[in-house]
Amino acid sequence: MAEQYLVDYMYVLVLLVMGIVCGLGPLIISRIFAPRELYSKTLETYECGMDPYGTAWNIRFDISYYLYALIFLAFDVDVLFLFPVATAFDGVSAVRGISELFIFVGILSLAIVYAWVKGVFTWPKRRKVC
Repeated sequence: MAEQYLVDYMYVLVLLVMGIVCGLGPLIISRIFAPRELYSKTLETYECGMDPYGTAWNIRFDISYYLYALIFLAFDVDVLFLFPVATAFDGVSAVRGISELFIFVGILSLAIVYAWVKGVFTWPKRRKVC
């Protein structure tokens, strides 16, 4: 029986060591292969092989992009909650489990309906600059 405990602790030890190696490995490798001298070109941002112009603060995004990102993030996190809920409802009846999942998804759908009514999904018309 004591051998089984040692095997279990060995698994934990191996996973702990691998976690530390995977965490520190890229840091050590980048320290080894990083250039030692800093040039003015290496301090600039890299944009697909093209020379950058201006600063990052010159670019303005429309608020619609941020609203789409927030809605995506909310539903992405909520979909992650569906997996534990689906596994927790294996002990209840199928009708109750499915109805509670539909209620959960229905409440999430109300958020989309609310955003739609508020006009989040309508893109503003762009004027052509000639």
